[in-house]
Amino acid sequence: MKPLLLIDVDGPLNPYAARPERRPEGYLTYRMRPAGWTDRRPLRVWLDPTHGGELLALADRYELVWATTWEAEANVWIGPRLGLPELPYISWPVMHGAAPRATFWKTQYILRYAMGRPFAWIDDEITDADREYVDREHLADARLLRVDPRIGLTRPDFDALAEWAAAL
Repeated sequence: MKPLLLIDVDGPLNPYAARPERRPEGYLTYRMRPAGWTDRRPLRVWLDPTHGGELLALADRYELVWATTWEAEANVWIGPRLGLPELPYISWPVMHGAAPRATFWKTQYILRYAMGRPFAWIDDEITDADREYVDREHLADARLLRVDPRIGLTRPDFDALAEWAAAL
C-alpha cells in the first residue's frame, strides 16, 4: 500500500502570504467563491499550473489526499485548475479547535485519518511540536514538510517528497 500524501491548499499551493500587490512568478490569479466565503469580493487564490503535474508524478508513489479546510471544495475549485482528478479529502470533525500539547489543530485528525499508514504531509502551519507529537503517537513513517506560505511548494519540496517515498 502506498503512503499517503496529505496536501494543504493555502500556503503550499496558494502562497497567500506573498505580498498582495505582486503575484509570485509562475502563479496565475483566480477569483473564487467557495461555500462559506461571506466577503462581498471573491477570494483571490494564486495557483501554479505546473504543480498539478508535479503532484501527479508523485501519485506513482503516493495516494494523494486533500488535507485542507477547503475539504471537498478543493475538488471543485483547486484540483481542476491544476489538472488533478478528484481526490479523497479529510473531513475535519472540528476546524480550528483545541489541539493536544501545543500542536496545530489539524495534527490529531491527520493521525486519525492515516490510521497507522505511512504519510507525508505538506502544510504551512507545521511546527516542531507537531513533529514531536507525530513521532510519539504515530507508529509508521511520517514526513512533515512545512512550506513557507509566502513562496508555496518549490522544486526541492517535490524532490524531497519523491526521495522520502522512494526510501520507504
